[in-house]
Amino acid sequence: MNKATHLLILAAMLSLQAVAQGEIPKTEISNKIIRATIYLPDEQSGYYRGTRFDWSGVMPELEYNGHSYFGQWFEKYDPVLHDAIMGPVEEFGPLGYDEADTGAVFVKIGVGALLKPKEERYNRFNYYRIQDPGTWKISKKSGQVTFMQVLEHKNYGYKYKKTVKLVKGKPVMEITHSLENTGQKTIQTNAYNHNFFVIDGRYTGPGLKVTFPFALKVDSTRISKMAEVKENAITFKRELVMGETTSLGSLTGFGADAKDYDIRIENQITGAGVRITGDKPITRLIFWASLKVLSPEPYINITVEPGQEFSWKIRYEFYTLNASR
Repeated sequence: MNKATHLLILAAMLSLQAVAQGEIPKTEISNKIIRATIYLPDEQSGYYRGTRFDWSGVMPELEYNGHSYFGQWFEKYDPVLHDAIMGPVEEFGPLGYDEADTGAVFVKIGVGALLKPKEERYNRFNYYRIQDPGTWKISKKSGQVTFMQVLEHKNYGYKYKKTVKLVKGKPVMEITHSLENTGQKTIQTNAYNHNFFVIDGRYTGPGLKVTFPFALKVDSTRISKMAEVKENAITFKRELVMGETTSLGSLTGFGADAKDYDIRIENQITGAGVRITGDKPITRLIFWASLKVLSPEPYINITVEPGQEFSWKIRYEFYTLNASR
């Protein structure tokens, strides 16, 4: 067993031990084709209590047809670490940060109202003290779980609803969202799904392929030494090693239509695949990978006037490479 493998196994064991000791709330959903475990938001004992990502929908496990799609990819676990998170998790841009004085609050959807420290600019990798996490309500029925977060805030109050559903009789997961603006100011932000895919526990390298329905364009200054962009696909020149990451920022080539929100990830060694589609246009696209995880990150823009509601959906279709798609 090499050192990298040993460290990842140790990290997983420590994480599982933390879950067991802390009695972290979770639930399991299934449609008899897909089985998924989901950690539940909780201010005191939730698996993830950081201030970067939406607390709902954290998914350490999803299995389909003998293949696994998510899992622990990071070495160190702490509930408030910004990247101690798993699954198809989302992040929203901050609301009211620039207008807030030091010591006042700003808002992150899916997290709550946060205190602004003395600093030059917002940093998503920092932990911010949570002044008000809002209230979470969770409901479950066959094959799905729904999260509702309500935050009362004069300027940027909201009701955020998110449902993770396994479609009956299909190898499909849908994540639907609605955001109601209950504050006095327009909510204008963006959101993206980080898509922390850990497919069959394989290291990132040759055999993994990410494709898009358009020809990718990448800034020549951001060309990676490990990943290769050719026409509409991203592949890997070699296997990554512990501590190594590759990033392709601000990929372009997509249009203004939601049809370009159509991404396939395939592990051509194990035969596992997933197709990700969204019903809103991509406004920004990033790709990031490390030793055990790869993440296409499509952004959408969100604008919600006071008293109005905005909704969107992301769909995951799981398949095997020798199956009909």
